[in-house]
Amino acid sequence: MRVFFYTFLFGSLLSGLMACGGASEDRQETVETVLSDEEVAVTVIPLAEVDFQHELISNGKLAAKRRVDLRFESSELIAHIYVKNGDRVRKGMKLAEQDAFKLKNQVDQALDALEKAKLEMQDVLIGQGYMLADSAKVPAATRKLARLKSGYDQALAAYELAVRSLEMSMLVAPFDGVIANLFTHQGNPASATEAFCTVIDPQSLEADFTVLENELPLIHVGDQVEVSPFATPDLVTQGRIAEINPLVDESGMVRVKASVTADKRLFEGMNVRVSVQRSLGKQLVVPKSAVVLRSGKQVVFTLVNGKAYWNYVRTGLENADSYTIVEGLKAGDQVITTGNINLAHEAPVTVVD
Repeated sequence: MRVFFYTFLFGSLLSGLMACGGASEDRQETVETVLSDEEVAVTVIPLAEVDFQHELISNGKLAAKRRVDLRFESSELIAHIYVKNGDRVRKGMKLAEQDAFKLKNQVDQALDALEKAKLEMQDVLIGQGYMLADSAKVPAATRKLARLKSGYDQALAAYELAVRSLEMSMLVAPFDGVIANLFTHQGNPASATEAFCTVIDPQSLEADFTVLENELPLIHVGDQVEVSPFATPDLVTQGRIAEINPLVDESGMVRVKASVTADKRLFEGMNVRVSVQRSLGKQLVVPKSAVVLRSGKQVVFTLVNGKAYWNYVRTGLENADSYTIVEGLKAGDQVITTGNINLAHEAPVTVVD
């Protein structure tokens, strides 16, 4: 029995030693894989202070600064429509008109009532010993009494209203622009509440977007912006910040408007990407490809005597392709920009163009 126990114990120890030897070999192979002597091809740039263009990205909508909803003031039938959606119009151009027969008749009736009231006022003044031609000599109190007794002021107001209704039976373009939201058909009665159409000035487009309140110090009126519609991302147009609303909403956002250079492919209401760009002067700048993460920390590799050296860094601001370096590097360092994904500290590298 004792012989069996010693045999079992010896076998167990032998198996354990063999297992430990295999694990040691595995760890050795792993280390050799990470710290391979094979040189990695990399590209390098010298770190220098350059003018840094800070970029702030936001989403917004396009809206025309000059936009007018036109409507008729009466519900008469629409006799003629001269434009359609998308038509470009010039200031003063006739857009549509109503059947004006009834409106002209109302003007004539109002004019007759005004003439009668004028005669009545003259009779009142004659009764007071004055002639209408001598109105300059009539005391103000007497003139006011004559106008009230004759109903002249009321008749004059009715006449002016009738004339205005006739004038508003024809819609004209208030400025150069394009027609939108025209859905009424000729021969139908006009709506006195809903707009007949909208005139938009495409030369006055603005991008309306929001920024976080902690981003406010980074933008100013006059800063340059780039605007690109989501529908056509290849289309990029320039603009400048026109106004910043001095109010932070409950979500911590501030509304900003930027004027946009006109383009016939831009339409009011488009969803756009807005990039605000502002020069922050000389900064140490590295491409985003130069910064990699190691254990959750930002690392930049530099080239020293043919080897890659690992540097912990702290980045500051960023734009579409670059970071500013706050600490960890200095001007003149040879920064590795590509081939750094799997680099180890002091790994041999080969610089390629």
